[in-house]
Amino acid sequence: MADIPRPLGAVPVAAHGHQIAAGRRTVLPAESAEAVRELGLALGGDPPGGLLALRAVCARHPDSLDAWARLGQAEYLGGDPVLGYACARVGYHRGLDRLRRHGWGGSGEVRWEDETNRGFLRSLHLLMVCAAALGEVDERDRCRSFLLDLDPLDGIGVGRSLEVTPGQPVTADLLP
Repeated sequence: MADIPRPLGAVPVAAHGHQIAAGRRTVLPAESAEAVRELGLALGGDPPGGLLALRAVCARHPDSLDAWARLGQAEYLGGDPVLGYACARVGYHRGLDRLRRHGWGGSGEVRWEDETNRGFLRSLHLLMVCAAALGEVDERDRCRSFLLDLDPLDGIGVGRSLEVTPGQPVTADLLP
């Protein structure tokens, strides 16, 4: 079935403020091969996912959504949800900009099964986790709803996992 454009008023606005149209799907282009290579080395280093190595990747590749998400995860897991939140925000907002440049326009699906979308979705998931850690229940709920709306197949597992409870730490095995 071909995408049939609808007037924006015909697409409902969800609580997170974005319009999601079923059947419309955006796939981000791959990140630079150099950024992917360096991130892989940082994640496989000693210690794996070490902060200094991840910070260096972000400094050399500030447009890498996955690098920001992974740095944010490392900061969060290291006990700093504020820095985790900040890194997640960078990845999330850069991801929204990139999605818009590639036709998203605020509506349509962005699925986890498309590997090149994972840096953005990982950032949004971390934003949810850090918001909960900081007691921002409304932000946590908006992020959760947005993740489920963007990927109705729930490839990241938000709907299958327990709801992130404010003040309750999330363990590394629950981070994508």
